[in-house]
Amino acid sequence: MKSSRECIDKERIPQHVAVIMDGNGRWAKERGNTRIFGHRNGVTAVKQTVEAAAELGIKYLTLYAFSTQNWNRPKTEVDALMSLLISTLDAEISTLLKNNILLKIIGDLSQLSANVESKLATAVEKTSHNTGLNLIIALNYSGHWEIVDAVKRVNADVVSGKLEAQHIDANVFSGYLNTGNIPDPELLIRTSGERRISNFLLWQIAYTELYFTSTLWPDFRKEDFFEAIVDFQNRERRFGQTSEQINKKIK
Repeated sequence: MKSSRECIDKERIPQHVAVIMDGNGRWAKERGNTRIFGHRNGVTAVKQTVEAAAELGIKYLTLYAFSTQNWNRPKTEVDALMSLLISTLDAEISTLLKNNILLKIIGDLSQLSANVESKLATAVEKTSHNTGLNLIIALNYSGHWEIVDAVKRVNADVVSGKLEAQHIDANVFSGYLNTGNIPDPELLIRTSGERRISNFLLWQIAYTELYFTSTLWPDFRKEDFFEAIVDFQNRERRFGQTSEQINKKIK
């Protein structure tokens, strides 16, 4: 029996995959431990996912690490998450450089501590000349925040005369998003069995294929990622057209 990796069509690899990493808390609770125990074990899943994406030649991988709503969690958990983020970056920066991975951060970084913001900036700068996989971390991010932020910047440019209102269209607006120079994801994966998008990349996923798996994030491995890619490749993406129109273009 073929593995999922062997079933992947190398000619139809998605350019951009986004992941909602969910289930750390439940995974830890099932083992009678604290939520941060689940977050720590989720780091292995991050490594496996990044490696899988790089092996397939995927150009962009966006991971939803911390939402603007996550500040409402207990302070001990938030502090532990930020500490884990920094320690993981410190430990993995050499791996990112060795594997030619470019790190990007999207989200409202102004609310982060000076130490966290500085560490992130250093990691981004160190990998800025890499040309392989673009690893995008969504940190203190939400789709609502991003769209409102883009509207404010569009308005500022209109007021200053840099942009004429009549020239604003979907393409122009997209350029003001945090992901302005990044193609929209073709595939969004969410772990843990939840079937919602949780305020993630709301503008960008208009035509994204959604893949939900019951696997809790700390248990997510390369084979799970490959299964999602196979599922994606078995779908027909019509973008508002009919199957007949799509098939005619393929022929």
